[in-house]
Amino acid sequence: MTVYETEVPGVGKKFELEIGGGERLVVLIHHDGKREVYRRPDPDADSEKLFSVAGKQARQLGSIIEGAFFQPVETDEVQVPLGDAFIEWLDLHADSELAGKTLGETDLRQETGISVLAVQRGDHTHPNPDSAFELAGGDVLVTLGTREEQNSLEAMLGGSDTGDATDSDEGQDE
Repeated sequence: MTVYETEVPGVGKKFELEIGGGERLVVLIHHDGKREVYRRPDPDADSEKLFSVAGKQARQLGSIIEGAFFQPVETDEVQVPLGDAFIEWLDLHADSELAGKTLGETDLRQETGISVLAVQRGDHTHPNPDSAFELAGGDVLVTLGTREEQNSLEAMLGGSDTGDATDSDEGQDE
């Protein structure tokens, strides 16, 4: 990830982080400690303000993002009784080929090797759904499978989430 740092005279410092597809996250740190966070969808677009926080709030948010409160486990290194399989929560987008079909019609286990353990729809969880359960856009599928199986299902779920979940610190300026 590349980080660009710019002095903003009379204001503070601006940091821009490339987050993929030409999109940038912009953080403006004022001399008084206030932080403003913006999203720039592409290099030619204006930045859209997302939120602002005071210095203490920013440090708390930063420690959460850094992993001080919860450190995820690298799935390539995890050893669990499920072998190579793990549980994942995947969003079913409205434009997915699976929306409106029953689990039986999708034949997910045969197509991808995935087991659907539950479906979260709004505030309700449907545990162990049977083959007659109809999927809908906005559902969250709780699945069990290997990384390859999860990736196959994710491709079928549709939507524009194409970002890679792995981060690299190469080229990061401090």
